[in-house]
Amino acid sequence: MGGAMLLALVAFSLYAQQAGRGPQAGGAGRGMMNAVPLSNDESLPRVPVGFTPIFNGKDLSGWHISKTNHHGTTPDFHVMPGGILVATQNPLGGGGVLLTDKKYKDVEVYIEVKPDWGCDSGLFLHTSEAGAAYQVMLDYLPGGNLGGVYGERLEGVSTNPPNWNEMSPDARQAFTDKRTEAWQKAWKREQWNSVRARIAGNPPHITTWINEEMIMDWTDSANHGPGGAEDGFIGLQVHGGARWRAGSFWRWRVVAVKELP
Repeated sequence: MGGAMLLALVAFSLYAQQAGRGPQAGGAGRGMMNAVPLSNDESLPRVPVGFTPIFNGKDLSGWHISKTNHHGTTPDFHVMPGGILVATQNPLGGGGVLLTDKKYKDVEVYIEVKPDWGCDSGLFLHTSEAGAAYQVMLDYLPGGNLGGVYGERLEGVSTNPPNWNEMSPDARQAFTDKRTEAWQKAWKREQWNSVRARIAGNPPHITTWINEEMIMDWTDSANHGPGGAEDGFIGLQVHGGARWRAGSFWRWRVVAVKELP
């Protein structure tokens, strides 16, 4: 064998190992080991101590779809075999919100979710029948925010620092980047993630966590809840319009609450 051919074979062998095809990457025929999970198993669902499930894993008992929400009134929420609640737009571009039948005041909500990339959802707190609410943002798409707080059809809600208007563009961008870094560090792509949110007091104090990493700890300047309400439904949103990929879904396997004294 010529020297040039030997060098070529050595180079190819090193390339194959680095690409996951060589014997050091697990043997022939096992594919590119770093490109796919090693197991088809998933983590088991968990309901934290002190929480009560409000999704029974079988049907939508205890829930209803808002018929007056501005995102839409016919979102497709249904329960899959295995106890997974899935949702998507219906028709394409048409969203909506699924609401509990019961209203909650001071409460902590725990959900486990696995969304497809490119879909905008939200966890609504103190929600009106029409879907006005304090929203825990679950905007899982480019430029999105997970774990932040937004006033959905609420006037006067701002989570920016008090000196926002005096901040330079660079300072504003640095503040936004820090928030983005927090949720992206906590989030696990292509896996089940836990989101926990707590709302209590008047004015409302809202705290959010992703996989038990705190993302937001914020108190409103006043109670801007719908009509000044101190309670409301819990809601799961399918955003309307273009903030959703065709054929994609949000998934929930746990929705549980802990009512606070």
